[in-house]
Amino acid sequence: MRIIAGSAGGRRLIAPDTRDTRPVTDRAREAVFSSLGSRVEGAIVADLYAGSGSFGLESLSRGAVSATFVESGRKALAALAKNIEVLGIGGTVVASPVRPFLERCKERFDLVFIDPPWPLVTEELEADFRLLDELLKPEGEVVASRRHSDRAPQPPETWRVATDKRYGDTRIFRYKKENEGR
Repeated sequence: MRIIAGSAGGRRLIAPDTRDTRPVTDRAREAVFSSLGSRVEGAIVADLYAGSGSFGLESLSRGAVSATFVESGRKALAALAKNIEVLGIGGTVVASPVRPFLERCKERFDLVFIDPPWPLVTEELEADFRLLDELLKPEGEVVASRRHSDRAPQPPETWRVATDKRYGDTRIFRYKKENEGR
């Protein structure tokens, strides 16, 4: 696993040694960032269920102004801290389960990555979406990964599905929040 492009392009990342962490492949991440294009530059990013931090770190490498990594697993936090240290491109780590973080967060995000453990049921992810709806800026985007056989998570009414793509065992959904003034 590596950073695909940007200031840290080609640099290797370490993944936590745990059954619950299953990093998205480089190929899938490359496709996601290709579809996001210039949206990443200058973005305020959240990487929820961060694991190794590959989505947030890729964002920082490509010009995001900040990335908040939310993770609760001890081994994942250790790998994440090491990746941030080795790359030296910044980021803020919040050692917390995602739901309590979303309930108390005051920051608003342009771009949010959600890569939860596959055992997380879709209804729990949809509950995260409802909390996240208030934290997502108008025209913000959410990228969520799921096991390809899982039911597609239903977004809040203010979001639309921009893409739904499969990469091996992983399915990546990209949601866009509609500008409320339209």
